[in-house]
Amino acid sequence: MQSFELLSRKFALHFEQQHFPAEPASLYQPNEYFLKLGGKRIRPVLCLMGNELFDDIKTDAWEVGSAIELFHNFTLIHDDIMDKAPLRRGMETIHAKYGENVALLAGDVMLVKAYQQLEKVQLEFQHPILHLFNKTAAEVCEGQQWDMDFEKKETVKLDDYLRMIELKTSVLLAASLKMGAILGGAGERNQNLLYEFGKKLGIAFQVQDDYLDAFGDPQKFGKQVGGDILANKKTFLLIHAFETVNDPQKDELNELLAANAPDKVEKILKIFRDCKVDEWALELKNKYLDEAFSHLEDIAVVSKRKQPLKELGQFLVKREH
Repeated sequence: MQSFELLSRKFALHFEQQHFPAEPASLYQPNEYFLKLGGKRIRPVLCLMGNELFDDIKTDAWEVGSAIELFHNFTLIHDDIMDKAPLRRGMETIHAKYGENVALLAGDVMLVKAYQQLEKVQLEFQHPILHLFNKTAAEVCEGQQWDMDFEKKETVKLDDYLRMIELKTSVLLAASLKMGAILGGAGERNQNLLYEFGKKLGIAFQVQDDYLDAFGDPQKFGKQVGGDILANKKTFLLIHAFETVNDPQKDELNELLAANAPDKVEKILKIFRDCKVDEWALELKNKYLDEAFSHLEDIAVVSKRKQPLKELGQFLVKREH
């Protein structure tokens, strides 16, 4: 069984090629530029790991992994347009560098390229892989729409936010693992358990991300602490705070969100701590992490084969106390 790090290096070598034709350069060069920005390539490597959990890695898993990575990059290009983001991974986004119209078309053809990759998969696997790929692609779009809808809402319920995170982030992680399992010859029960492992892991990862944005060490986290607070983003923390604050705290929270006072982050963090939002978030993260590992444990393969996925889960979502 190979570690995530080893498979990650192998996939990076596999993926390091020219994916698009030379002409028209004005359409295809932006995509080659974007793909060279790199990234962790977590999703395609999960596909390889899902395959190897049950059998030796098939050639098809590399093709499906490439399709998943191309699809993920398509979503990033369009997300950047919607968010009006000037940078990704410290470099100019496609729409900032080449213009919005080019970015829209480049994203479209990135999605087409993902489907062309899936044409290479053996016929016996094409139907289940395409079915899951299409279902997941639609769900990711639904999640993005929910996220945009939430920006206009004054209050968001925790269950609705969880569903949005599940669709926007978790289902692609889960589907990547399940597609690998399909290629590895796993039975339906094992496929579904692995899918649930990925889904719960994705939610735990997002809870941790929200937590670190507010309470993390900026040196370790690599981001400005309180960025979500400054942007008034509806996170797990803010939603739970509104569900637990008393009336004076609620009024203060609303005032702070409406203004951009220099001590906004500090004051909102104090409210979070007073309401024990920090402790609640860690408990929620650990709940989803425990559920993820429980699903992994129930998969009917020898424990040794699960070890790389256990290690990856622990690495992605570091347990707090």
